Amino acid sequence: MITLNRQDDVFVLTMDAGENRWNTTFVRAFNARLDEVLASDGPAALVTTSSNPKFFSNGLDLDWRLGEGEGTGGDRSVFAKEFMAMAGKLITFPVPTICAVNGHGFGAGFMLALCHDVRMMRADRGFLCANEIQLGMTIPDEELSLFRHKMSASAFFDTVQLAHRWTGPAAHTAGFVHAVASEDDLLPKAIARAAQLAPLGANRELYSQSKERIFGEHPSINAESGAAHQLRNMKRH
Repeated sequence: MITLNRQDDVFVLTMDAGENRWNTTFVRAFNARLDEVLASDGPAALVTTSSNPKFFSNGLDLDWRLGEGEGTGGDRSVFAKEFMAMAGKLITFPVPTICAVNGHGFGAGFMLALCHDVRMMRADRGFLCANEIQLGMTIPDEELSLFRHKMSASAFFDTVQLAHRWTGPAAHTAGFVHAVASEDDLLPKAIARAAQLAPLGANRELYSQSKERIFGEHPSINAESGAAHQLRNMKRH
């Protein structure tokens, strides 16, 4: 479902569940891989990608969420709380994180990408889109806080109100994707960038604290109005 491999100081987390839709089982598997990275010592960085060239992550597992019985997706009653907590954990992760978006990322998949420090996308294929409004769903306040934290005001509005589908080049121009590359070059470039940043992960307490301090007191990510706090302490679940 999710694999974790290490190349020197770089951990590569690969989602390997088809469209990589999010349910409680998937959240817990992803979270367990994050804990493996946290258990390491010394310089480190994390790269997240997908084994599926079409889908990075196609969002919430709607068949499981709306269906009868829990099946292999796990306990529905705890999904929202556990997913948001995992997102809050990733946004404050104490080593550099790079997301290699090699296919479509919708809804929760888009959220996952934004929780990373650096985002790279394929230049030729794949959209990032928060499509809740198209599905007749309300975007949770915690998700809005994350988008607001990572995007310019204009990109934020186009994303959450107009359900804009961002290509790699357009997202790069908008500033919330740092680089684009061909399908073949995307993961190697992400790993190379992670290797450059890995020394920053040697002092993990400092790296994590810095994510909080650089945004100031009021928009900070861990304060009551911040993205990490809201993700970890969602009001409705």
